[in-house]
Amino acid sequence: MTSVYEFTAKNIKGEDVPLSKYKGKPLIIVNTASHCGFTPQFTELQTLYEKYHDQGLEILGFPCSQFNNQEFEDMDKTLEYCQLNHGVTFPMFAKIDVKGNDIHPLFQYLITQQKGFLSDGIKWNFTKFLIDKEGNVVGRYAPQTPPLKMERDILKMT
Repeated sequence: MTSVYEFTAKNIKGEDVPLSKYKGKPLIIVNTASHCGFTPQFTELQTLYEKYHDQGLEILGFPCSQFNNQEFEDMDKTLEYCQLNHGVTFPMFAKIDVKGNDIHPLFQYLITQQKGFLSDGIKWNFTKFLIDKEGNVVGRYAPQTPPLKMERDILKMT
């Protein structure tokens, strides 16, 4: 694979979405969880989305329960929680695995393109990947990095 545009993922309703739909737009791809200490990052992600969406930015949220089972089983509850508590309007996808034997191919690709600190794998919820308009992974941000700290790098692409 040569870019994120070659992948398909199921949206929160279970429908296949080709990521080529986002071709030509900068992206933030993030694994999320509704009951995590980093869950307030949804609010900052939404702030970035509102500020830069008109300039093309898309944020793609991928719920994951692999870290202390911190996500709802019912994806409707996940969506409702994100909308009611954090005002999320950016696209949310179906729950996936971001590590292990069943890692989603998109996240397998992401971790090979941008290495993490100490290890390549996803260590926790809210690992964020920045993708340029050509579909290249140009940045990786640790779970503890607030999304607003990505703003300077986002500005370079909008």
